[in-house]
Amino acid sequence: MYAPAEHDEITGLLRYLVQQLDALRASAFGLTEAQSRETPCRSSLSIAGLIKHAAHGMRGAAARLRGTPSMDFDAYLASFAPAPDETTTALIAEFDAARAEYLEAFAAADPDAVTIEPPAPWHGRFTEQPVRWRYYLVHQIEEMARHAGHADIIREQLDGMSIPALVLTVEGAPANDFFQPYVPEPGTIGAP
Repeated sequence: MYAPAEHDEITGLLRYLVQQLDALRASAFGLTEAQSRETPCRSSLSIAGLIKHAAHGMRGAAARLRGTPSMDFDAYLASFAPAPDETTTALIAEFDAARAEYLEAFAAADPDAVTIEPPAPWHGRFTEQPVRWRYYLVHQIEEMARHAGHADIIREQLDGMSIPALVLTVEGAPANDFFQPYVPEPGTIGAP
């Protein structure tokens, strides 16, 4: 959890983003490969799919933050579900690699600098417009928080575990009156 602190703006934004990414990554901890692909809610989202989609989004956002944006709509559409030959463990490795690149680009951004926001016809915006990078940075936190929230709901449907407890477990937090570490079954994702 991002504890209260006196940070500058970019550090505060970055810490909130890291919190969302930690939650999303922890959502797979202790699942079987089959569980990570299940879609127990009315949507077609799975834990593995959310991790894959977030990695895709992080790579795209890092490219945009570095000034080299690209949009591959087919890759975007394919990012919502794992392919039959993709494992969740491999998707987590891709997530981790994308995360490092993404956080480096995010941390280097100047929230007050001006950038151009491209059209978003699905939101009724048909022309590009100037915005401060702050708009885009906060939007990144919004997107990752949405994905972490979806993962939390899916995980609770799968086995009743909540993401905060999984994050604390992954971080090595000791048991206390409010929390007992989760013990994953041997052979599951991330299990020792």
